[in-house]
Amino acid sequence: MPEQSREDRLASAFVELADTLVGDFDVIAFLHTLADHCVDLLDVSAAGVMLATPQGDILDAAASDERTRRLETDSIDWNEGPCLDCLRTGKPVPDVPLAHPHARANWPRFARKAQELGFASVAAAPLRLREQTIGALNLFRATPGPLEPAQRRLGQALADVAAIAILQQRALYEQTAVVGQLQTALDSRIIIEQAKGALAHMRGISVDEAFQQLRQYARHHRRRLTDVAREVMDGNTEVPLPAPEQ
Repeated sequence: MPEQSREDRLASAFVELADTLVGDFDVIAFLHTLADHCVDLLDVSAAGVMLATPQGDILDAAASDERTRRLETDSIDWNEGPCLDCLRTGKPVPDVPLAHPHARANWPRFARKAQELGFASVAAAPLRLREQTIGALNLFRATPGPLEPAQRRLGQALADVAAIAILQQRALYEQTAVVGQLQTALDSRIIIEQAKGALAHMRGISVDEAFQQLRQYARHHRRRLTDVAREVMDGNTEVPLPAPEQ
């Protein structure tokens, strides 16, 4: 099968991010898809997504790899970082070199940790619709230099489509159902993290590899990622996840 052109991948990304009006919508898997598309389509090394709840809680919802997810979690614990600034203001955070005095002054722990992980700069884009901001997208670069303006616009467009899709999906439910869905998202995040760790331990592979196996199986069988993760934790041997590469 011939490799898709960038234009085809771009079109597929927007179609996939807009397709959320389904009964088994899984917001965590959806945001992982957003992060993956950003790494594929933009000149970035990694991406992370934070999601805000109506109660004011912030969830490190998704990331393109494990190191980035841990950095996002630390950012929330430290209460600092471009993603949090973006969430609070609803405005994009332009590319900031992590060695720049601005980054060191405003996000001292975040900037230091991000550099230790091999990142040179970071930008953030809000997930928003008009005045409503429901999350933020972090874009990390390992090589010095800012994103091109067209790349920044595309990153914001992907974030905008994701925000519209999530809000559209939420609008199908009464407010009580929305709160329940957000609690489900929090519960899903926990069970997915547990399953990643358990599978990595059982197969002697990295957490990133374990997560890819979970996602590939869920996609291939058209199942919710959370349901597959729960079966792994329940010890359901009927889930034939792919064996690790030899």
